Amino acid sequence: MKFRSVLIAATALTMVSSVAMTADMTIVSWGGAYSDSQNNAYHKPYMAENPDVNIINDESSAEAVAKLRAMNEAGNVTWDVVDVVASDAIRLCDEGLAEVIDPDTDLAPAPDGTSASDDFGDLLVSECYIPQIVYSTTFGYRTDKVGDTPPTDICAVFDTETYPGKRALEKRPINNMEWALLCDGVAKDDIYDVLSTPAGVDQALAKLETIKDDVVWWSSGSETPQLLADGEVVMGSTYNGRLFSLIEEEKQPVAMLWDAQVFDLDGWIIPTGLSPERLAAAKKYVKFATDTQRLADQAKYISYGPARKSSAPLVGKHAELGIDMAPHMPTDPKNATNTFLYNYEWWADNRDDLDAKFQAWLAKN
Repeated sequence: MKFRSVLIAATALTMVSSVAMTADMTIVSWGGAYSDSQNNAYHKPYMAENPDVNIINDESSAEAVAKLRAMNEAGNVTWDVVDVVASDAIRLCDEGLAEVIDPDTDLAPAPDGTSASDDFGDLLVSECYIPQIVYSTTFGYRTDKVGDTPPTDICAVFDTETYPGKRALEKRPINNMEWALLCDGVAKDDIYDVLSTPAGVDQALAKLETIKDDVVWWSSGSETPQLLADGEVVMGSTYNGRLFSLIEEEKQPVAMLWDAQVFDLDGWIIPTGLSPERLAAAKKYVKFATDTQRLADQAKYISYGPARKSSAPLVGKHAELGIDMAPHMPTDPKNATNTFLYNYEWWADNRDDLDAKFQAWLAKN
């Protein structure tokens, strides 16, 4: 009886120790098909190799800057790794809210020995940023609602006579302001010079005012695909990977409008304020999740291009559909005949001011 009691106690202690040794890691991203691709390519393989880690998905990347500022102010940083766009990474780094990363120490080299700094190249736009994917924000449209002349030009968004119906636009100034100026006659190379002036901001908002009553504003990248699927909008902007999922996986009557797609980067930052143990764990995860094979693996699930040069040749077919992924990438030559390169540094410097002006404009009747 005594031996049995000791055995039970020892077993219980082992179970408690096992549970206690499992550490939660909160990884913040954007949700939807994108988070699913990360879960399949990064999280599941990482937890399989590291059974002492339990990854918790948080879908708050859209509010990452504001929330990290609040966490830092409160002295309680609960996130471990955060997926952000390049301009937000620059802001967070400038404010001391993101850890500085040494690519050649903290990240894996390419399989042929090429250093991480050379493999990522110019996409290392901040010393705190670990690029993950190249994606674009572009438009999808309902093929059954555009008649015999499907849109081929970004300015169709502003042409409510030819293409009547609601449009879905993101509830922030980024991209909307650029598209508005392009469609109001401003040359592509002059966009940010014009936007740097009060008159340029007014010009962009005036152009958006012409369709304001026809816009459904979205905050999450999953909203436009749902609005298109439900037939509530005739066209709408979102991330190209979300549209790929809608078109190829869900077989909805939707097509891509690639014209003036805005290229951007998405990647990881590690917040400052973590304990040494959590910081080490976050760096270990990021080193794994941004190696050559893992970035190529993500492209099996969503049509975003990997940020490493060494990953590109490894991009093959969709994991479930079996279709070639290269033609669905925003960087494919057929899709990239007229692209717009997002200016990370300009938005990092002007985001807070433009956000305030844009939200004030939205609030007006």
